[in-house]
Amino acid sequence: MATRIGVIDGDGIGPEIVPVAVAIASSAAQQAGLDVEWVPLAIGRSAIESAGDPLPAATLEALDDLDCWILGPHDSAGYPAQFRTGLTPGAIIRKRYGLYANLRPSRAYPGVPAVTPDADLLIVRENSEGLYADRNMAVGGGEFMPTPDVALAVGVITRAASERIARVAFEHALRRRRRVTVVHKANVLTLTTGLFRDACLAVARDYPDVAVDEQHVDAMAALMVRHGDFDVVVTENLFGDILSDLAAELAGSLGLAASINASDTKAMAQAAHGAAPDIAGRDLANPVALIESTAMLFDWWGQRTADARGAAIAGRIRAALSDTLAAGESTADLGGSLGTTAFGRAVLARLGG
Repeated sequence: MATRIGVIDGDGIGPEIVPVAVAIASSAAQQAGLDVEWVPLAIGRSAIESAGDPLPAATLEALDDLDCWILGPHDSAGYPAQFRTGLTPGAIIRKRYGLYANLRPSRAYPGVPAVTPDADLLIVRENSEGLYADRNMAVGGGEFMPTPDVALAVGVITRAASERIARVAFEHALRRRRRVTVVHKANVLTLTTGLFRDACLAVARDYPDVAVDEQHVDAMAALMVRHGDFDVVVTENLFGDILSDLAAELAGSLGLAASINASDTKAMAQAAHGAAPDIAGRDLANPVALIESTAMLFDWWGQRTADARGAAIAGRIRAALSDTLAAGESTADLGGSLGTTAFGRAVLARLGG
């Protein structure tokens, strides 16, 4: 039977970069002997036009039956006013499937100018709690205004979610360089991020072969700029979002910022950058982040199914991507001259596809 993977183009540059990532993954999968059925699904402006809803029920029903999918960037801020209330499509998907672990790697590629050329770290971001209003309440939002001149936000940290994300971080560290850095701000947010820190350190006792240290988030930002010598970084939601953008820029560009959002049973490949409507349709978008996100998706699939082809596919994608960038073939944001489509063809050529 074919392995079924959802494909959601999204908005802005999504319809340009998603097909590039799918074509590259298809070639790598074919070479590894995996038959993939790509299942096209709609969200965003195209779904509003075809179904009158940015996240149609048919899309959610299809995702219920899939283990993993690729989500292109979406631009909910650009939807008609009646569709800009409530949760964004991505937030609805994330909450519906409990995608609590946001994995964001930062790696400097050969051929790409980088502030920290030796960077190779993985930020493991807790994705279900914290200060973000779209994910920290069962009903309603975590932000409210008791008066027009006062705004409040509720930040939620629980021991269960902190321990859960810590285990994800330590398991990844076992497959990398066996070091975890716990990032918090317990000197100021003593109860909330203090609980997060303590829960992570408690989990560390179950991983005696992994070295563990801790940093305040402000010091962590400075240290990342200074030398970038980190392996796996585990932190809460807001800190992880900020640090991962910093890490991507230090490695060369936000256009390199790959990620997956995962639970124990489902995963979604989603580049950390946005829909970039200002360059949409101009063949300028950098697809590297989504290509790497797709490689991460196959890594996740292979680990979950105990199928070595997942890692083989991810390895093929990464090797072709690295070889292309090392040869100086890249999009304009990385200093190159290739358009989106031409860059995809260059990677495919190195795959032999």
